[in-house]
Amino acid sequence: MQPQEVVDQALSKPAKTASMFKKILIANRGEIACRVIKTARRMGIKTVAVYSDADRNAMHVEMADEAVHIGAAPAAESYLVIDKIIDACKRTGAEAVHPGYGFLSEREAFANALKENGITFIGPNPGAIAAMGDKIESKKAAAAAGVSTVPGYLGTIESAEEAMKIADEIGYPVMLKASAGGGGKGMRIAWSRDEVKEGFERSRSEAKSSFGDDRMFVEKFIVNPRHIEIQVLGDKHGNVIHLGERECSVQRRNQKVVEEAPSPLLDEETRAKMGAQAVALAKAVNYDSAGTVEFVAGQDKSFYFLEMNTRLQVEHPVTEMITGLDLVEEMIRVAYGEKLRHAQKDIKLDGWAVESRVYAEDPTRNFLPSIGRLTRYRPPAEGKVGAVTTRNDTGVEEGGQISMFYDPMIAKLVTHAPTRLEAIESQARALDSFVIDGIRHNIPFLSTLMAHERWKSGKLSTGFIAEEFPEGFSVPMPEGRVTERLAAVAAAIDHAMNTRKRRIAGQMPASKPVAFALERVVAIGKNGAQRRIDCLVEDGAGETIVHLSSGALTLVTHWRPGDLVWSGTISGEEIAVQVSPVPNGVRLSQGGVAAEFRVYTRREAELAALMPEKKGADTSRVLLCPMPGLIKSIAVAEGQEVKAGETLAIVEAMKMENVLRAEKDVTIGKVKAKAGDSLAVDALIMEFA
Repeated sequence: MQPQEVVDQALSKPAKTASMFKKILIANRGEIACRVIKTARRMGIKTVAVYSDADRNAMHVEMADEAVHIGAAPAAESYLVIDKIIDACKRTGAEAVHPGYGFLSEREAFANALKENGITFIGPNPGAIAAMGDKIESKKAAAAAGVSTVPGYLGTIESAEEAMKIADEIGYPVMLKASAGGGGKGMRIAWSRDEVKEGFERSRSEAKSSFGDDRMFVEKFIVNPRHIEIQVLGDKHGNVIHLGERECSVQRRNQKVVEEAPSPLLDEETRAKMGAQAVALAKAVNYDSAGTVEFVAGQDKSFYFLEMNTRLQVEHPVTEMITGLDLVEEMIRVAYGEKLRHAQKDIKLDGWAVESRVYAEDPTRNFLPSIGRLTRYRPPAEGKVGAVTTRNDTGVEEGGQISMFYDPMIAKLVTHAPTRLEAIESQARALDSFVIDGIRHNIPFLSTLMAHERWKSGKLSTGFIAEEFPEGFSVPMPEGRVTERLAAVAAAIDHAMNTRKRRIAGQMPASKPVAFALERVVAIGKNGAQRRIDCLVEDGAGETIVHLSSGALTLVTHWRPGDLVWSGTISGEEIAVQVSPVPNGVRLSQGGVAAEFRVYTRREAELAALMPEKKGADTSRVLLCPMPGLIKSIAVAEGQEVKAGETLAIVEAMKMENVLRAEKDVTIGKVKAKAGDSLAVDALIMEFA
């Protein structure tokens, strides 16, 4: 059995366990809590969920055998309160706690508190957390273990002035990092003294609110780097192995967006060197669980230790797909005291896996967070078809709420195939089939990435997104052959809808097809501004044939009116297209492009071309809140003159601080909001005179 087949079946087959925990508590929420519950259920272990006010009806609460309420919506009043987690364990009889990632997962104090109360921590021992969980101390330990490290200042920095002085000595650019940071929080790249000053304060503030620890350090930023990490696994008997690498270079604001395993950069020799260093470091601190040693790598395959995450990583599924191991199960077994069931020689990497992080954010508005209810949530089907496996790790369901209090992740979509390009192609098709409505999301951006030639070629760096999308992201209009294919889909949909209407009305069919019923004009873009395509639509034997000036396209599908995805073949080529209705047509999205396709008779097309275009309201004289969030501060006063680029306000949403700046020189009129206000999207913050 191949590794991907093992993973494909892992979460459904019972695990043979002679002696094991009877009940564990998951000190987390969302998709990772659901992920842990699936493995625990397969192992015959009962589970306890904890939840805040905001998560009362969350999926992880429904999935667990028991659930305990632990406080108000803010994490600082619920998921980050150690005493409440321990109390929940005592009330339910949970013998062990899996922390997931984030929250308390890398807190030495949490592991110690559990130990003092006779509860097993499903993670590394407190000593390893202390040595590796702190970014400053971990770099010192790595240097002592002979691991190559990035030049920098490893002491704690107390002020922005001190940070600027150190940065001047190291040389720009530099990376400002929170010692307790993770997930891109409390991290900034600075290219000048001014950026150090502002970035230091923002990073420290984020670190304080997210981790309760505002210690900062500075290190040299490697230009054009790649982010590659090694998954390690250790037990309590001194055994440590590595499970290969993951490439995590496609990032935005230091937050990973797409991951893959293995890396297209590494060869066997480099992989072995990185793996050996990761294992040596883990052994040096007696590491005894799943953990990740992160490296920054040059394009020449040189690499330097970055940090060690003493927990399960968000992107662990890609490693599971290429190795066949269930990392959550291995963590549970190791925590129970079992020896590793695999030696290094047993680890074989099979095929390629790609993971896309589906976030509740609007990529067309600088990726600002989006909250609200999921009116539709229809992920692609999971499982194995041919050589391709599709997996979707999620913690939400249709009708669920995306809250402003937590991370904006909706799901992790993973595809596995024999080769990298096959994995990318299957990921693209899966994204095209992933329907989410009710909030803004980044699937259009992810689809665009999958079609990007630089991504497909594997020529990556952590600056990939900034370099390839310097002006931000907007959903591109289809071009060339893609336009014709989508126009054919729109015409076929219109034909199917008209056929259905005639059947409902009981119309008698004509003795022979008439031009009025077959000839169509597909207008593309708002008011058909982009292009108009003449076509003729007719039925074939179980197919629809759309005749264009460039030739005929044969469409085969099981699509029915009301379906959200048109899936089928166009002239033998498999395709999935998202469909949403607009007046006289549909909006179609596929492969990262989207447009409105209105289907008319010839006379309707002539009249539609005369319709005036409706213009949006002028918002150039106001500052609107770009996302639902909390006003952290207002930086200006009424009557103040402000230059372009200066800070107007800071809005916090989903644990990130967002600086709103003046787009041009303005004078402040009336300020309508104040620090501490919770605002909805597009709520008025201030007016300009």
